[in-house]
Amino acid sequence: MRVGTQPFTCGSAGHVVQFYGSDDELVGSASDYLADGLCAGEVAVVVATAAHQAAFEAALSAKGVDVSAARTGGSYIVLDAETTMRRFLVSNWPDRGDFDATVGGLIRKATETGRPVRVYGEMVALLWDAGHVNAALELETLWNELASEVAFSLFCAYPTQSVAGDAHLDAFAEVCRLHSAVVGGRVTPDGDVTTARAFAPALDAPRAARHFVLETLQAWGDDPLLDDAALIVTELATNAVLHALSGFAVDVSSSPDTVRIAVHDASPTRPEPRDASVLAASGRGLGIVAALANKWDVEPRDTGKTVWAELHRRR
Repeated sequence: MRVGTQPFTCGSAGHVVQFYGSDDELVGSASDYLADGLCAGEVAVVVATAAHQAAFEAALSAKGVDVSAARTGGSYIVLDAETTMRRFLVSNWPDRGDFDATVGGLIRKATETGRPVRVYGEMVALLWDAGHVNAALELETLWNELASEVAFSLFCAYPTQSVAGDAHLDAFAEVCRLHSAVVGGRVTPDGDVTTARAFAPALDAPRAARHFVLETLQAWGDDPLLDDAALIVTELATNAVLHALSGFAVDVSSSPDTVRIAVHDASPTRPEPRDASVLAASGRGLGIVAALANKWDVEPRDTGKTVWAELHRRR
C-alpha cells in the first residue's frame, strides 16, 4: 500500500504542507500551484534548490507558462534555498529579526504590487534533513507569524522518507499542527502508512476531521470500519476543541491488521473517562472510544499530548 494524495489546492491564504514520495510527485503539485497563480496574475515566489527550480520551470513551460517573461515582469521570483537560509540562520537557528528582514522584506515588497502572492518554500525540509528538526519547526512558526501580518499563501514540502519512523513523531505531529492543511503522509520502516491533516480550533473542526478520516478509510477499502471510526475521531476531535482549546492534527495509520486514529493537541492535560449520567450533555466521549476501539491510550508529547485508538480489520 502506498500513501495516497488528494488534489492540491491553496488559495490566496493558507499554509499547506505536502509530504511527497518522489520528485515527480512534488513537481506535479508545486507546478500546478505555481501555474494557477501565475495564470491568475499573481506573484509566485519560489525558494528552492537549484534542481527543483529547474524542474519547476520545465513543468511550468510544459503548462504553457512563459517563465522568462514572468521573471522579467517580476511575477516569478526565484531564490536559492541554501543561500537564503544563510542570511538568517545563526548557529543553525533562525534569527527572528534576520528572517523578517530577508524573507519578510521580500514578501512585503511582492504584496506592494497589489496582486495576491503565493510562495513555495523548502528551507524547512533542508533544515530537517540536516538534523536541525527543532530549527525547522521554529522556521515554520516564523512563516506563520509573517502570514498573520501579510496576506500570502505558502506551500511547504518535505520528502516522505525524512519524516518516516518514530524518531521524530512529536515533530511530525507539530509540523501538521502548524499548517492549515496537510497533503500526503509518511511511511514507517515496516511499511505502515500514515496520512495526516491539521485543523484549526473551530466548532466545525470535528466534522471536518470526521470527513477526512472517512475519505481516507474509503480510499483504503476499509468501509466496514467507517461507523466506528467516525464516532471515535469525532469524540477525540471534539475533546481537542472544547477541552484542550487548541488546534489539532489527526493522523490515520494503516498496518496489515489495524487502523490507528490519533489526535494530537497542544494541551498536556490527560483526559480521563467519566461516569456520566444518562441525562448528562457531555462526559461520555472517552467511554464511547473505549467501547468501540480494540485499544486506546493517551501519550504525553513535548508539545501536548496524543490520544489514539486502534480498530482491527474485520476478516
